[in-house]
Amino acid sequence: MLIASHNQQLPQPTLPIQQVTMATSDLEFLEQANQYLQVHDTHETFDVGILDRVVQIMNQGAGEAQKKAAFILASFKEIDSAWMRADAILEFAANDETKYYGLQILEAMIDTRWKSLPREQAEGIKGFIVTAILKLTTATDAAETDKLYLQKLDLVLVSIVKQEWPRYWPTFIEDIVGSSFSNENVCMNNMVILRLLSEEVFEFGTGMTSARAIHLKEQFCSQFEGVHKLCKKVLEVTSNGDLVLATLRTLHGFLNWIPIGYVFADNLIDLISQKYLPFLRFRSISLQCLVEVSSIPIEQGCHTYDQNLVQMFVNVVEIMQREITDGVNLAAGYANGSTEDQKFLSNLAQFYSTFFKEHLSLVEEPARLKKDMNLRAKLNHALTTLINLTQIEDVEVFKICLDFWNWLCSELYRQYPFAENRFAMFDGLGLRENENDNTRRGFFNSHLSQLRALMIGRMVKPEEVIVVVNENNEAVRELVKDTDSMILYRTMRETLVTLTHLNPRDTETKMTEKLQNQVNGSEWSWKNLNTLCWAIGSISGALTEDDEKRFLVTVIRDLLGLCEQKRGKDNKAVIASNIMYVVGQYPRFLRVHWKFLKTVINKLFEFMHESHEGVQDMACDTFIKIVMKCKNHFVIVQPGESRPFIDEIIENLNSIICDLSQPQVHVFFEAVGFIIASEHSENIQTNLVSRLMQLPNSIWDEIIASAGNDSNIISTPDVVKNISHILKTNVAACKAIGIGFYPQLKRIMSDMLAVYQFISGNINTAIGQHGQEILRQPLIKQMRVVKKEILVLLSTFISRAQDSRQPGTIRVQSEEIVSEVVTPLFGTVLRDYYDNVADAREPKVLSLLAITVTALKEYVYEAVPNMIQAVYESTLEMITKDFESYPEHRTNFFVFVSAIIRYSFKSLFDLEAKYRDFTVEAINWGMRHTMRTVAENATAILRQLLCQIAELDAKSVNKELAQEFYRAYYLKILEHVVTVAADYNQVPFVGLTNMAETLCIVFEAPEDNISVALYQPGEGANNMDYIVNQLMIMLKQCFPHLTESQIRITVDGFFSFNKNLTKMRDHIRDFMIQIRQHNGEDTSDLFLEEKAREIEKAQSEKNAIPGVLNPHAIRDDDEMQ
Repeated sequence: MLIASHNQQLPQPTLPIQQVTMATSDLEFLEQANQYLQVHDTHETFDVGILDRVVQIMNQGAGEAQKKAAFILASFKEIDSAWMRADAILEFAANDETKYYGLQILEAMIDTRWKSLPREQAEGIKGFIVTAILKLTTATDAAETDKLYLQKLDLVLVSIVKQEWPRYWPTFIEDIVGSSFSNENVCMNNMVILRLLSEEVFEFGTGMTSARAIHLKEQFCSQFEGVHKLCKKVLEVTSNGDLVLATLRTLHGFLNWIPIGYVFADNLIDLISQKYLPFLRFRSISLQCLVEVSSIPIEQGCHTYDQNLVQMFVNVVEIMQREITDGVNLAAGYANGSTEDQKFLSNLAQFYSTFFKEHLSLVEEPARLKKDMNLRAKLNHALTTLINLTQIEDVEVFKICLDFWNWLCSELYRQYPFAENRFAMFDGLGLRENENDNTRRGFFNSHLSQLRALMIGRMVKPEEVIVVVNENNEAVRELVKDTDSMILYRTMRETLVTLTHLNPRDTETKMTEKLQNQVNGSEWSWKNLNTLCWAIGSISGALTEDDEKRFLVTVIRDLLGLCEQKRGKDNKAVIASNIMYVVGQYPRFLRVHWKFLKTVINKLFEFMHESHEGVQDMACDTFIKIVMKCKNHFVIVQPGESRPFIDEIIENLNSIICDLSQPQVHVFFEAVGFIIASEHSENIQTNLVSRLMQLPNSIWDEIIASAGNDSNIISTPDVVKNISHILKTNVAACKAIGIGFYPQLKRIMSDMLAVYQFISGNINTAIGQHGQEILRQPLIKQMRVVKKEILVLLSTFISRAQDSRQPGTIRVQSEEIVSEVVTPLFGTVLRDYYDNVADAREPKVLSLLAITVTALKEYVYEAVPNMIQAVYESTLEMITKDFESYPEHRTNFFVFVSAIIRYSFKSLFDLEAKYRDFTVEAINWGMRHTMRTVAENATAILRQLLCQIAELDAKSVNKELAQEFYRAYYLKILEHVVTVAADYNQVPFVGLTNMAETLCIVFEAPEDNISVALYQPGEGANNMDYIVNQLMIMLKQCFPHLTESQIRITVDGFFSFNKNLTKMRDHIRDFMIQIRQHNGEDTSDLFLEEKAREIEKAQSEKNAIPGVLNPHAIRDDDEMQ
């Protein structure tokens, strides 16, 4: 047994061991085992066999027995004294899984309770782990399972070292270096321990306060000389391949933080790049080390290590020249190679890319100016190799290479953009290469030409393209937009655009040649055509207008010819998709060539009748994309035309959209809406809106007229679907037209609200007759869609209310919008929301209210109290029962609260105090939410609230309101915010920066704003002292294991760092770490004195700013006398 506490008295076991082991079924055994484990006395012998069987059932069992076993193991781990059984478990367990479980128990104790252990216990555990590691590392016949066990023991030792070193284990580095010379296996494992410690201290920093992490980093750096000598000695003399591999891996972990002098000292880099890089087994890890060396930041102007870096580059290239001869197909080698081969090529790409980005000038200048012809040859070989690596069909390798090429092209363009392109024709013919070979552009010319062809051939799918080839080689509509693919596309597009600026003729020539190969069939395939057209579309705007015109006419002509030439609907669909994409990418050309633009639009209208999957979607999307860039050209009379083209479109509207699906019709109406919005004449715009909406209005009028004779017609499925479609069409048009949609909205407003009220009544009746299960019925769901679309239409229009202040739009006063839209709307919608059962309430009502308050601000000030009364209590009843149900309601509710606080804050003071209570309680509850968006929004809203209160306080007329608010709510808010900051599980939902910003504002208030006493007479002398005392009492009650000094420094830090966000973030993080650790009386590793000095310094710097200190807190000359 590990050294047990003599003061601990636990109840005696109620079950003898024999009774547990005699249990027949697994469930019976587990029930008895649970009793045994929960009440076992630490002074008695522990039967590890019982734990073995529980672990076995958990790993190999099934059903209830497995669940029960998992519960027992989790419960046993939570017992404070469970770690005292770790030595018995590790020594006598028959199963390796049980040993791992024992180590987990021990590791959890080390992370949280180590400092509270008596020294003899801590030393006992440390000695036990070290002995166990030495026993395994000195064994000559260690099995594979022992190696896994050793890995876990190493992790536990590192956890101990983080707690013990350097105060209680000052010789740790000396011990581990010294023991490494005794045995190669010990040395190999010591390398692993050093690497794990390095990762914990310099990368992860888990479980350590910021002061502790800084101290350990300084300690590691100061004692690194011994480790450096050990690594160098091993690499120089050992012939053990496993030990070399372990040492190189450890060095790789060190290289990004050790003092730079150690990196270039002696011959360490030469050992890696010359001795080990040529060997197959070590080449990948050697390259990884050299990548780290290449990325070490060196101060600008420091040339001390230039020669070392150049020699490292030369060493690598010399080896690669032997490994990668001319003509080797790296793409094929990667595709057919082993995992190790692929890793090597990926690391080589990483090395070249990193070295060139950081140190290209060191090798480029002497090579380009022909000062060193040997270096010039090596640089050319490296660049050619990197081009070949870029051809590898692996996205990650391609991204590595692309990152460098993108950087290089941007650098060359920034240095000299070649805006005039006077010599472009010669560049394409390659006639200028020798003449300008000493320029940067000339030096990289041949490599960049290869890169252009590569970019064109590998361009990835942009978001706009919908028709793609699936795994069955069929042309289908792409439904999912790949985010990673979009990021890659943007980088490739940027690179190809820069390449085009550097040599437009070469880019144009390569694209034209590839297009000719599509036409003549030599390279015809859907994939090749797609990538080519995506590349063509990506360089829009990179050519001069004349070049772009000539190039685009050629491309469209060849694509149309290809469409005529190929047979089969699939082929034509792919070609049509690419034509539409390319055309949509060149709005500059379309704007200055009206006839071509009109031809393209008419061609798109033809494609809207094409039945092949995806083509109609592509046509509609291309139409709206072109309209967004060329909309003004549709509303003016073009040369050779007798009327604006918009008149022709609306006149033929029915025939254009007759074959489109409903979602496609909505896209079409939105596109036409953008055209109408560009019309500057109010009368013409009103007329165009009326004509555009004529078709949906006629169907709407017919439905309303029929409903006048028989209102039940609105409850029939077909009519409900029609109403939904009409409303969505109105939403699409309104989204684009904006305030100009007002006449149309006014036309249907009263009927629309009547439909809303009627459908809502039907839903409520159905619920009353059949219960809330009726809400799952398809017809009821469709009815709710109608309600939702009415709310969306109103939200869309109201959100555009500010458009009325822009020139060239219909002039509608905000007061008119309130009287004609908002007031009638609320009479129906708010009452409906209040009266409905919870499941039938529409969450869009809350977002509509938020939009109304945000868009109309002071114009709806008088209506805000009615909004609050209608939705506050009813919504809070729904969403505060748990953290999961009604997710859309809870999200929208906080958006509504935010809108009130931002734009109609004083309305909260026009209501009963209970609504302010609701607001504060809702914010406090929202911060504890497990939905990230809600927790983040609630925290941000609290900041808005406190800022608004501070503004009220600044205005003398409202000062009493502000102080009354502080008196009523500040201490509640303070207590709650600190409680959330202390919740290790909740802070990730709120966000550490979000939490820190809020704490800064909360702790600024008593210093800057609060003048009213927050305490009762006799409870304190001033607010600051009272708040500090209350916080210390609260924290001591919540975290009794914290010392008085820890609590005092925590509270002082909240005040001292309230104007420094970075410091407040670190302070919260340190606080969360401390509350999870039981340090006992030993708080040395927390560096509390240093922290106190830092807090005092921050407070002094803050107080030095004139006006920061409260005038009553300053001792003036009169007082001193």
